Order: sequence, then C-alpha cells, then structure tokens
Amino acid sequence: MKDYIGLLIWIAIIGGVFAFAWRKGLLLRITNYVMETREELRKCTWPTYDELKGSTVVVLVATAILGAFTLGADAIISQVIGLVMR
Repeated sequence: MKDYIGLLIWIAIIGGVFAFAWRKGLLLRITNYVMETREELRKCTWPTYDELKGSTVVVLVATAILGAFTLGADAIISQVIGLVMR
C-alpha cells in the first residue's frame, strides 16, 4: 500500500509540473527550439572523412606540443624553486 501512495505522489508531482509547463507555454517553446535546432543542423555542411582525419591529427599534435610545453615548464619551475629553497 505504501508503494502505491508513493507512486501516486510522484504521478501527481510530475502531472503538476507538466500542467504548469503546458499552461505557461514552456512545452511549446521547447518544441519550437528542438524543431529550429534540427532545421539548422540540416543546413550545416559536415566534414568529409579526409577532412576529419586531418583535423584530428592537428588536434592531437597541438595537444602533444602543449603537453610537452607544460611538462617542460613544470620541470624548470620545480628546479628553480628547489634551488631557491636550499
């Protein structure tokens, strides 16, 4: 019996939120947003497989360079702080 009461309470809460959203026009706004987003995505030009591979390589190389720079800067700063603290 307790399970049914809890379930009924949740149904009432969800129904109340749904009714509130319906009355305020939020559901229509969400529907319009999704429809407009889908329409805009249809207008997009998607990269070809070769373009995607090239962009992926550029991102991986840039990430490796940035990682190496960060690692080197950290090592240099650690050495400087080690010398200063002695």
